[in-house]
Parts: sequence; structure tokens; C-alpha cells
Amino acid sequence: MSGCSAVVASAGEILLGALGVESFSDVPPATLVLLVLSSAFILRSVPLPSPSDLFGAVSLLSEYLLHPVPAIAVECDPSISEDDGVEDKVGASKIDLADESQPGRVQCYDPSTLQRLGSVRAMTARDVNESCARASKAQASWSATTFAQRRLVLRTIQRYVVSNAERICRASSRDSGKPKVDALLGEVMTTCEKIRCINANGEGWLRPEFRPVGPMMMHKTAYVEYVPFGVLGVIAPWNYPFHNMLNHVISGLFSGNAVVTKVSEHTSWSADYFSRICREALRVHGHDPELVQVITGFGEAGAALVDCSHVDKVIFTGSPGVGRKVMEGASKNLKPVILELGGKDPMVFCDDVKIKDVIPWAMRGCFQNSGQNCCGVERLFVYESIHDEFLDKILPKVKALRQGVPLATCGNTGDVDCGSMIMEGQMDIVQELIDDAVQKGATLHCGGRRNPALKGQFYEPTVLSGVTPSMRISREEVFGPVMCIVEVPNDDDDACVALVNDTCEFGLGSSVYSARGDRSAKIGSRIRAGMFTSNDFGVNYLIQSLPFGGVKESGFGRFAGPEGLRGCCLERAVVKDRIPGVRTTIPSPIDYPIDINKGLPFGIGLIKLFYDESLWGKIMGILGLIKNG
Repeated sequence: MSGCSAVVASAGEILLGALGVESFSDVPPATLVLLVLSSAFILRSVPLPSPSDLFGAVSLLSEYLLHPVPAIAVECDPSISEDDGVEDKVGASKIDLADESQPGRVQCYDPSTLQRLGSVRAMTARDVNESCARASKAQASWSATTFAQRRLVLRTIQRYVVSNAERICRASSRDSGKPKVDALLGEVMTTCEKIRCINANGEGWLRPEFRPVGPMMMHKTAYVEYVPFGVLGVIAPWNYPFHNMLNHVISGLFSGNAVVTKVSEHTSWSADYFSRICREALRVHGHDPELVQVITGFGEAGAALVDCSHVDKVIFTGSPGVGRKVMEGASKNLKPVILELGGKDPMVFCDDVKIKDVIPWAMRGCFQNSGQNCCGVERLFVYESIHDEFLDKILPKVKALRQGVPLATCGNTGDVDCGSMIMEGQMDIVQELIDDAVQKGATLHCGGRRNPALKGQFYEPTVLSGVTPSMRISREEVFGPVMCIVEVPNDDDDACVALVNDTCEFGLGSSVYSARGDRSAKIGSRIRAGMFTSNDFGVNYLIQSLPFGGVKESGFGRFAGPEGLRGCCLERAVVKDRIPGVRTTIPSPIDYPIDINKGLPFGIGLIKLFYDESLWGKIMGILGLIKNG
């Protein structure tokens, strides 16, 4: 088993241990067949097998078994490989990304300790264009690779990620201030599932899709093929630095594209390490590592990426304000864009829920990654009859959250639930929104300020109740560790839907909890959002076959699923002859020069033959064709 991929090998070891045997040769044949089929369907996640599903699942398993991927080595310095590996033990008083003494560099800091991590290039427009040119050149040969070759690269990335999960979490934690468990859930697990899903289903999603031709063109074959755009220009946000980079590298590479990613200046330090994982996976399989490029810098670099002639499509994640600028920049060359512009997701607790069962979801939805989530819960709608009890039970949970430095560094233990916030300016925004709400009548139960006991960029976990539509916090994205509770009057479903839809212009995700699944689904169907989950939260990330995206101020276009993968491609319509030698001809009455007496009657005969619903009309059409042909 030493030659198998990490996934299959580890699964095999577990199975052998469970069966109490040393090798698969000791397993009875019937049991072995059952194990093979089970393993195949774990890889494919097919719930109800059909013959084609069975063939595909076994084929994929065979590919994994017969073509193991190598273990790659990506060098790391102690600042990545060790919790306490940063040489500078003295944190700055304030983070300043631009240092006048080091022009052309972006300064990098750990937001939880304010330790300086180093610096990266602040790339110019010329630097960006050169990187995109290298990616475009590499893409020419990559576009000719097979899906099996692309799967090998993604599997190699996944093997490294699985084997180095803690190291990746540590790098993400240091760069973004999140606890390692938050990094594991939001960065590593989602990335692994995306690779699994794309490898299992991507080839089918990008296979030519045949379309019906209609009776007039019955001699033709028609289909849509999905052709790589070329170079995808990605502008990634700072909240999940590993996943936000890998997310589009995975789909971009599998669909035959090169990917150039502009990472946020707030989380640029980890980008070199993360990109080297992808580049090494390409190199070890004989492909040009220039296919994956990383752009570091400030706004100038992002604008240059959007404007670059080598970039064929732009994918942006960020605020609506910057998203509009990206769209404006892309419009100069009529360049297509995908915009994911954040959200203000509602979570609804109907009066029939069990409070003890929904509290964990409220906590996770509001406080994971200190609330810095596109699909984080920013509005918690609690029905009137359970409102007070919910508040009484949730407050001790929030007050018990441990906040601090997420790594065991600078004398800290790393034993925390809530880490720091990434942007200093975002804490000012959070404070403004909370102050406005309190001034307009909201009740502040806990938090509502920067954590005075900690040196880094920490904002205390906060609970607000009595939130109303007149408050800015009802409409504007918070992106911080704040639970905003809205009471739904009279336990009224219609009133709840009105409060959800009418108080803000975002529409990304949503979730509704009820003891009755049909009730939660009915309420969810009326919420104006791109995604909805019934009695659950955040599972869209772990169902990568679903498209991810929103409406209104949350943007347009989709990541993930067949929609997201096909969004990396030009959809090209193709028509071919069905039968050799049988081709379309132009009847003489309507060929140039058109017969002035017979052309129009002949055309009307065609229309009647193919589109008149009555038998008599079709007969008249045939007679018209005979008469004027």
C-alpha cells in the first residue's frame, strides 16, 4: 500500500485494522468487492448508484490506485513551521503596511501580536503584466492536457495539504489572526473537499453537452463545449488567505486555465508559501509552474491585473464599493467578471425550535473567524415567544468565549476560541455600527469595544438585542464578532420574511431553523438570497457541487459546482453534420437572387409545415412547398 495515494492508503490501513487482517489478500472476495465499491462511492459521493455512476466511481478509484501521486516538499522557515518561530518578539504599536524607509515593499504583520513578519514586493503595473504574460505562455500547453493529468496535479496538492494541515493552519493563523481550528474548518477542509469534488465530477461537468436540434435541423448534431478562457485574474480577500487562493487555482487549473491571484495586502505574507505548494505540484508532473502566479501589492497592482490584456476574465471577492470599481475597469475591454461582494446573512429561529440545539449554530455563525466571513450570520431573527429564553441562554456562552493570540507564541498558550481581526480599520467600522445601534435603542449585553487586555487587533465578542431596521447595523455589513438579535413579533412567518428581505440590500446566504422541515423550507423559499439551508448553517462550503454566490449587493456569478467550473470557460456552441454527406442546402426559391414570386410563399410553406399545430395547416404547408419549390 506504500505506493497508493494518501487518501486511499490511509483508508486502506483503517479498513485492514477494522477487519483484523494484515493484507487485502486475507479478505474474503465478497467482502473485498463490497469494500472497493464503498471506497469508490466515498470518492464520488454518489448517493444512489446507477450503472454509469458505478462505472465512473470504480474508474476513479482505479485511477487513484494505479497512479499514485508523489509527496512534494515545500521548504518553510521557522516562522511557518513553528508557533514561536518569528524572530521579532516585540510587536509594533500599530500596523503600517507602507513603510517610507522601504519603498516598493508591503510590510507584513501578525495581527494578533503585531509582530513584523517581513515584507513582500509592492508590484507595479509592469510587474503585473510580466507575471500575466508568463502565465499566458504556460497556459498554451496546459490547455492541451487531459483531465487525468490535471487530476494528478490536484491530487498532489491535496496530498501535501492533508499531510501538512497543521502547518498550513499555523501559517494562516499567523497571517490572519484566526485560531488553528477555524483555519482547519474554513481553510483546509473546504479546500480538500473542493479538490475531491472537482476530481470526482469536474470532467463530467466540462464534457460537451449535447442539445436537441429540432425537426428542421434533424440532420445536424449540436452541443456546447467548454473551452478554457486562458488566464483568470483573481483578486482575493483577506479573511481566509489559503482557501481564497486555492479556491480559484483548483477550478482554474482543472478547466485548463492559468491563474494569476492578487492577494490582499493585509495577508500577503503567507501567499508565497501557499503558491509554492501549487507550483511544486505542477513542476513534479512536468508542467510549467509559471501557470500559477501571485501578485502582491496595493491598489495599483489590483487595477493593473483587471486592465491587463493577458487576463481574459476577472474574479473578485470583496466589498461592493471596490467591486464596482473592478467592474468599471473591466468594462473598458468588455472583460467578463464574477463579483462576490459579501453578505449580511440572516439566521432564523422559529418558535418551535429547541433552543439548546440551535445555540451552537448561532455561536458558530456569528463568531467563527471573529465574524469575518462572507456567509457569516450578521442578523439573527428570533421569534418572540422564545426570544427572552434564547437571550438568557446564549449570553453565558458568548461571555465564556476565550479570546487571545491563536498560536503558542510570545508567552501565550494559543488556547483560544476567538482570535484577532485582520484589519485595523474594520474595527473602527464595527465600533461605529455598534455605537449607532446603541444610540438608537439597541441593548448592548456584552462586548462592544476593543479588548483592552490584549495588545493586538482584538474586538470583544459582542451581543446586541433590540436591533431594528432604522439602525445602520441592520443594513451594513459588520464583518466582526457581533451577534445582532432581531425579535420577530407575534411568531409571524410573514413578518419574519418581511424583516429579512426589506431591511438590507445584501442577498448571499440564509438559514432557517424549525421543528418542521416544510415550514423552514417554505420560509427559506421566500428569502431573496443566492443560497439557503434548512436547519443547518455553512454546509454549502462542504457541498462543492452547489454554486456559491448571491444577488443584489452580494454580486453576481458563481463559484463552485458545475456553474462555477463552467464559469471558468468560454461556452462555445458547436454544430456538425450528423450523417456524412448529408448537409444543409439552400432551396432555390430563397437562394440569391431570391425568386420574387416564389420566395415568400415557399418560406411560409416551411413555417406552416414545422410550426402550425393543426394537421390541416401542415398539409397546406407541404402543398405550398410543392407549388413554389
